[in-house]
Amino acid sequence: MESDNGGQSLGGSQMSNDLQRRAAAEIARKKVLAAYAGRAQQMGSGRQDVSDVGARSVSSTEMRSGMEVRGSMNAQSNMRVQNGMTAQSSGASHMKDVPMQSKINSESWKKYHSAWQDYYQKYYSEYYSNVAREYIAKERLKDARAQAEEDEIVYALTKASGGKGESKMGLALGQGSASDSSDSNLVDGNGIREQLRRKVRSRATDSAKKTRRFRKFIPLMAGVAVVLLILFLQYNRLIFAPIMAYVSPGNVPASEIEAIDPTITQVVSPESRLIIPKLNVDVPVDMDVDLNGVMDAMVNGVAHYRIAGASAYPGEIGNFIITGHSAGDVYSSSPYKYIFSGLERLAEGDLIYVNYKSVRYTYQVTKKEVIEPTNVAALVVQTDKPLITLVTCTPLGTSRYRLLVTGEQISPVWDENTANEQEASQATPIIEDVKEMPANEPSFFEGIWNWLTGA
Repeated sequence: MESDNGGQSLGGSQMSNDLQRRAAAEIARKKVLAAYAGRAQQMGSGRQDVSDVGARSVSSTEMRSGMEVRGSMNAQSNMRVQNGMTAQSSGASHMKDVPMQSKINSESWKKYHSAWQDYYQKYYSEYYSNVAREYIAKERLKDARAQAEEDEIVYALTKASGGKGESKMGLALGQGSASDSSDSNLVDGNGIREQLRRKVRSRATDSAKKTRRFRKFIPLMAGVAVVLLILFLQYNRLIFAPIMAYVSPGNVPASEIEAIDPTITQVVSPESRLIIPKLNVDVPVDMDVDLNGVMDAMVNGVAHYRIAGASAYPGEIGNFIITGHSAGDVYSSSPYKYIFSGLERLAEGDLIYVNYKSVRYTYQVTKKEVIEPTNVAALVVQTDKPLITLVTCTPLGTSRYRLLVTGEQISPVWDENTANEQEASQATPIIEDVKEMPANEPSFFEGIWNWLTGA
C-alpha cells in the first residue's frame, strides 16, 4: 500500500507538473498573440478593441486553466497512473477548444495587415516625393547651365555683329535668366532660348547643306586644280615672255647703256660681250662653242658657234652667228632665259655692239626674217662684208620658228686683205652637217620626255 501510494503520489506530481508547464505555455502564447494584436492596433485602426478582447480572452483562459489544473491535481492524488493519463489527455483536448480564439485572430490579422498597408503607402509616398524633388533640382541645374552657355553665345554673336537687335536679345535673355523666380520672366526667357536654339539649329543645318553641296565639287575642283597646275608648268612662258620683252632682260638696269658713236673705235676689256642699247642688253658671249654645248652655254649668256659657210669672227668677211634664248619657264634658274625676248623689236638702222679681243665692233641692222628651225642654209650668206646674225626662237614662249636679225659692220672700217688674213689664221674647227638650230629651254613635258629617253 505504501509502495502503491508512493507510486501514485509520484505519478500524480509528475502529471501535475506537466499540466502546469502546458498551462504556462498556453498563457504565454496568448500573451504573445495579445501583444501582436496590440501592436497592430497601434499602427492601424481599432487597436484598443483588439487589446481589450485579447486581455479578456487571456484572463478567461487563465482562470479556466487554473481551475482545471487544481481539479486535475485533486483528482490525480486519488487515481492510478492510467486514470491520470486519461485526465491529462482530456485536459489537453479541452485546452484546444478556446472560445473566440479564431475570431480574435482573424480580426487582429485584418487590422494588422491594414496597418502595414497604410505604413507602406505613407513610406513610398514620401520616398517618391523625395525622388521627384531631387529630379526637379537636377533639371533646374541643367537649365541654369544651358542658360549660361546660351548667354555666352548671345554675347559672342552680339560682339561679332555689333547690331542693336541682337544686343537687346542678349540683354533680355540675361534678364530672363536673372529673374527665374517670376513666371512671366521665365516664359520670356524660354521663348528667347527657343528662338536662339532655332537660329543656331538653322545655321548648323544650312552649313551642313552647303558642306554636302561642296563635297560634290571637291573631285571636280581637285581635277581642275591639277589641270591648271599642269598647264601653268607647261605654258607659263607664254605669259611671262611677252612681259619680259619690255623689261630689262639682262642684269644691267635699264637706261644705263648709253648710245655709242659708231664712227669711233674704242678700246674695251678683252671679255667678249654683246651690247644692244635699244633693248638694254649687255650680256657675255661664249665664243667658239660646239653645237652640242650651245644649250649649256646659253645658261650663262649667249653663245657663238661656227658652221660651214658661216664661220666668221668680228671684223672678218662672212657671217658671225650669235644665238640666245627668248623664253623660259618662270621657275628656271637661268638668269638669261629672256635675253633675246625683245629681239623682234629691232628695226633697220638699230645698232648692235660686240666687244671682242679688246675692240668694240659696231653693226647696223639690215634685215629680219623668220625661218624653219631646220633651214640652216639661211645662215650661210654669200657676202664680201663682215656680217652678224642674231638667232632666237619665235613666237615668244615657243620654239616653233627661228628669228634671224642680220646686221652689217660699220665700225671699225674693215679692210678686205686684213679680214682674209685673220680668217686664215683661225684654227677653230667648223661644225659640219648641222640639221637644226638651237632652241629655247625644253618645256615641262619636253624635259620629262628627254629625261625618260635620255636625250
